[in-house]
Amino acid sequence: MQNKQPNGKAYLALTATSILWGTSWVASKIAISEIPALQLTYIRQFLAGTIFLSYFLLVKKSPLPTVKDFKSIAVMAALMFLSANGLSTWGLKYIPTGLASLIGALYPLSVVLIEWIFYKKRDVSVMTFVGLLIGIGGVGFVFYENMFTHVDPNLFFGLILSIIAMLSWSLGTVFLSRHHLSVDPYFGMGWQMVIGSAMLFVFAHIAQDPIPLAAISKKTWLSISYLVIVGSVISFIAFIYSLKRLPVAISSLYAYVNPIVAMIIAAIILKEKLTISIVIGTIITLIGVYLVNYSVRRDKEDMITEAEI
Repeated sequence: MQNKQPNGKAYLALTATSILWGTSWVASKIAISEIPALQLTYIRQFLAGTIFLSYFLLVKKSPLPTVKDFKSIAVMAALMFLSANGLSTWGLKYIPTGLASLIGALYPLSVVLIEWIFYKKRDVSVMTFVGLLIGIGGVGFVFYENMFTHVDPNLFFGLILSIIAMLSWSLGTVFLSRHHLSVDPYFGMGWQMVIGSAMLFVFAHIAQDPIPLAAISKKTWLSISYLVIVGSVISFIAFIYSLKRLPVAISSLYAYVNPIVAMIIAAIILKEKLTISIVIGTIITLIGVYLVNYSVRRDKEDMITEAEI
């Protein structure tokens, strides 16, 4: 049984996840200014996944996952790393960092819609619908600001890539909730990263033109190193640690902090415009996401209570 007793280390892990994943958006933006986004993603995930697998295979001597687990891992790799991580990084090439991170934070909204449309989950509360409308409206507010201050023909392409990436992450979340792995979560994550990097490698050579590794500058390698060590390894360890030891209502707070951190850091380092309209739109969006999360959790708790009665 998982230990859900809050402790200082768990809150520290949650804080680390909230901040570090926010900075990862900026590090990715810096790196893709020199190398293709898909190439960055497969390098990042291959190196991070190799670190995880090396620990479990060489140090802990963990047995290989079962065939059933590998099937689920392959699906997760395609959804979470090929599509979600790959396309979100590609979309970041064409849209502001803050907007990209904000779209990524919308995944709880699309999880509700996916379960409602494809799994016939009709017990969606009024508060959930209100949260959905507020969240989508907030993003529209931010997008309206960016659409008229950053006139770029590729803006819509970047937006589409980011939305597909967010939907893929949502599908991965729904899939994982219905197909639990029998291996350690970190071990499974390592396999997902490595398998996802192989998929990304193929996709990158079809969709883009990767550059020779020797042509990558030291500055970009520093960004890649940051993304591997901080954005993938440390952040994922902290995320899973907090998820296992804190109540869901608390462990999910990282999703509200990431976009804010990304916007602030991008404004400071990348000089991206941060207007009052963008701030207001971000707050509106995160309120909508919070309402959806809160209403879904409340509905589940009510169902459990009724079942116990």
